[in-house]
Amino acid sequence: MITKERLTTNPISPAQSIILGEKYRFTVLTSRLIRLEYSDSGKFEDLPTQIVINRDFQAPEFEVYETADYLEIQTGELLLKYDKKEFSGKGLSVHVNDISGVYMKTWHYGEVPKDLRGTARTLDDVNGALPLEPGILSKEGYALLDDSKSLEITEDGWISPRTTKATDLYFFGYGRDYGQALKDFYYLTGAMPLLPRFALGNWWSRYHPYSEQDYKTLMTEFKRKEIPFSVSVIDMDWHVTKIDPKYGSGWTGYTWNKELFPDPKAFMSWLREQNLKVTLNLHPADGIRPSEEMYDEMKAALGIDPERYPMIPFDFTDPKFAEAYFKVLHHPNEENGVDFWWIDWQQGSHSKIEGLDPLWMLNHYHYFDNAKHGKRPLTFSRYAGPGSHRYPIGFSGDTHATWESLRFQPYFTANASNIGYGWWSHDIGGHMLGIKDDEMVTRWIQFGVFSPINRLHSSDNIFSGKEPWNYAPPYEQVMERFLRLRHQLIPYLYSMNKRAHEEGEPIVAPMYYDNPWSDDAYQYRNQYYFGTQLIVAPITDPVDKRSQVAAVNAWLPEGEWVDFFTGQIYSGNTRLTFYRGINEIPVLAKMGSIVPLADLSAFTNAIHNPSQLELRVFAGASGEFTMWEDNNEEEYGKESWLATRYQLSWNERPVFTIHPAEGDQTVSPASRDYRIIFVNVPEQMVTVTVNGEPVEAPCSWSDHELVVQLKDVTNTDKVQITLKHPHIEEQDKLKRLYDYLNTTQIEFNLKLELFHMLSTETSFSKRVRNLEGRQLDGPIFGKIVEIFGSTL
Repeated sequence: MITKERLTTNPISPAQSIILGEKYRFTVLTSRLIRLEYSDSGKFEDLPTQIVINRDFQAPEFEVYETADYLEIQTGELLLKYDKKEFSGKGLSVHVNDISGVYMKTWHYGEVPKDLRGTARTLDDVNGALPLEPGILSKEGYALLDDSKSLEITEDGWISPRTTKATDLYFFGYGRDYGQALKDFYYLTGAMPLLPRFALGNWWSRYHPYSEQDYKTLMTEFKRKEIPFSVSVIDMDWHVTKIDPKYGSGWTGYTWNKELFPDPKAFMSWLREQNLKVTLNLHPADGIRPSEEMYDEMKAALGIDPERYPMIPFDFTDPKFAEAYFKVLHHPNEENGVDFWWIDWQQGSHSKIEGLDPLWMLNHYHYFDNAKHGKRPLTFSRYAGPGSHRYPIGFSGDTHATWESLRFQPYFTANASNIGYGWWSHDIGGHMLGIKDDEMVTRWIQFGVFSPINRLHSSDNIFSGKEPWNYAPPYEQVMERFLRLRHQLIPYLYSMNKRAHEEGEPIVAPMYYDNPWSDDAYQYRNQYYFGTQLIVAPITDPVDKRSQVAAVNAWLPEGEWVDFFTGQIYSGNTRLTFYRGINEIPVLAKMGSIVPLADLSAFTNAIHNPSQLELRVFAGASGEFTMWEDNNEEEYGKESWLATRYQLSWNERPVFTIHPAEGDQTVSPASRDYRIIFVNVPEQMVTVTVNGEPVEAPCSWSDHELVVQLKDVTNTDKVQITLKHPHIEEQDKLKRLYDYLNTTQIEFNLKLELFHMLSTETSFSKRVRNLEGRQLDGPIFGKIVEIFGSTL
């Protein structure tokens, strides 16, 4: 077989979970998940498939009532009724119990559930939105996963068409318990793997014929400007693209272009010295032509007669070809420095095996081949249907560089979690067409920083590069600040990476996951949870010229929420509109949230477990966060974890605690420096103890943030910072008003009038009434109301 690495599968269900008839079989996997099979031959599928790999759920309690021509299966949540005939709408139904307020409770065979949808194969050449494929979550309480057409995975790890045609459905009757539905889906189809840490940093990608020197100059300039990147994506021009027309196009290629890259190994070694991982673009559809350097070796490996078959066709259905494909075409490049491959497959979904999508084959076998030397595997490719979450990372394709495309991507990204697909990577800034729009690219990068993977990309147009210095200085500065923030966020993102893998909770999730019975949670589709501590509502519309802000309509769940950037406080359980200038987007943390960041005061491109940390602590309520670190991607399947718990106890004398780290103490630096920022805490005395002993710690206060600095904190230390009182204090509203009015492009006298009027009035309601009387532009009115709308 092409690789010893393969899926771990447990496809056989416990006998006590199965109700078997001559032509039907029902398997009660959980009290809310039932497998429904019908086969004219009476033969059923017990091998793993491309979608489903585990059916060995612990058998739940259920009751069966049966006569010669009727069957009922009753669990605590589902009631299945069946007439023992070929599946039909009148003969097979499943009723979902106790879903109060749901529009429809009973599914009849043949009905298409109204689920919340999932994702799509690609956004190639899409300008705006496109229809999405089904997911496994529904407001109506049930959804279906159809596994009837997926192929078997055989015992030797290869694939094979099913030996019999049969209906093979999985009925998810979870009501609005979306979290449990997703966890059981992941058990059924396989967990999201752990990403290597480097994947969470910024990626540089561009379809452009760089030379080795061009690329080095670019990376050196990024470093000089302290703009961090962790992944170098080399598009198709790494290989020879100008070939004899008799062999076809130059999209497929495996021979390095020595005019551009005279010494590929040395070039990739240089990139590694810059703390950059390397991926190369692949378009494998056209096979191997005689113009390739490795043609003779491939020909010998496959035993092909070059006179009869001068072209070696791409045929991944042939195990012998697949083995040579990796051994001859890819492994030598990996030995020279390629870390993983970008499978830019877009040549269709047909192959010699009926029903086999070659994209799925490439994703599956590239992923496991990448693990062959023990490192944590990774591949970068398009979505190939349910189960594709096992092969991260997703490449969403070549979108148009338009506001319409940007507006669709937050919803598209969050909604993919409904089919378990948690790691989309978009062409941040848009790939092609469109127009030059500095503001749009800036907003796209801001979204990218708060998306699963942040990969800047552009087309082969000399004017389309996403280098920040290609844009006007105000936008350049914002882009650079946000790109640095992405690398600061890696300690938080990596902890969420572990949560996704072990707990089945994607890093980006729709608002209704935690608020299933709130209608508002479904309406604001571009807003999402970003891990456990943050809510993000990206700006996807241009700034209004006079007000100098752009608006996004949003909804906040119950609680008190704090703006990540400004510290402004918002009461939850309400609809609201956020107004933001180009410098920020709405990112909200609930009071009590704690977000660990890498402190990049001393710039580094590296993404290893940092020796300097910044903790943003959002005061006002108790909360905690556990930061997870491990020995990183070189130890596939041998992760050794260290957990550091940060805790805020908000009472009469608030206490922030760094608990002694638990686990493998060797995976992180022996000691750390901390910069702890208490957001909305007024200036006051604090006491600091380390292992119960008082220590001196520099403290400073600016505006609405109290900063405590700690040096040389070891993993075994217990640190406690005690505040004098539990008061919270936002930034001065009049200062915020002045700063905002100063940016507006309106009459000077109107600015002065507004400032004086709002400075002398203290009642919020009277301020609003006075503003209404001025007949202001909508965004100006809205922004001022937002500034004064705090409950404090």
